Amino acid sequence: MTAATLALIGATVVFSSFVSAVFGMAGGMVLLGLLLIYFDVATGMILFSVIQLATNGWRTLHWRQYVRWRIFWWYAAGAMVAFVAMRAIAFVPNKATVYILLGLMPFVVQVLPAKAQPNIEWRYVPFFTGIGTTIIQFIAGVGGLFFDIFFQKSSLDRRTTNATKAAAQTFSHLIRAAYFGSLVGFGELKAEVWAPAIVLAIVGAVGAPYVLERMTDHSFRQWTLVIIYTLAAVYLIRGGLLLWQGG
Repeated sequence: MTAATLALIGATVVFSSFVSAVFGMAGGMVLLGLLLIYFDVATGMILFSVIQLATNGWRTLHWRQYVRWRIFWWYAAGAMVAFVAMRAIAFVPNKATVYILLGLMPFVVQVLPAKAQPNIEWRYVPFFTGIGTTIIQFIAGVGGLFFDIFFQKSSLDRRTTNATKAAAQTFSHLIRAAYFGSLVGFGELKAEVWAPAIVLAIVGAVGAPYVLERMTDHSFRQWTLVIIYTLAAVYLIRGGLLLWQGG
């Protein structure tokens, strides 16, 4: 890779980490979309998982007093069920599939009627959310949009929402790295690649709490939607071009 490419990836890691740390989602869409330009799907997924693991892990540590641990443990149990099932299938998507699913996800989420959206605080909902979100993350790369559906009707404020999602997604990124690593190995990802990326991810996340503290719950949701739909449009175009080119 050229110095310009490495600089672009580094800047994207910082920016996406900041966005993820503020909104609890969307940053992953930015980062994965770029990584898939320079890496194959499995390698990109592993590097993406490592970077997001650092970002979400830091957020979990910072907001740990707000985490709803009951939700986390049920989510983790569901995620492990999905891991075992998907590992038995050993499915690795192509790039076009990932881009198109990334782009479609926000629109599919909005089609769901409000009454059909369960509350993450309801009994057993975190368990089934863990299953569904993990499967989507293995296929489309990012499951944060789907995961967020279950928080829309909850009584949790933005801090508790962000903290609980960070804890759950930390676990999801860990098992996604294990999933793709078990399929293709970790050989291409040397320490000189992922170590600087982890540092940059934490750098991007450090400043986010200061922004989040100054936002209202209303502006938090508004900015989230703007970012998500902009990225969705870009990825639908990218996925369509890849299909057109036979990729």
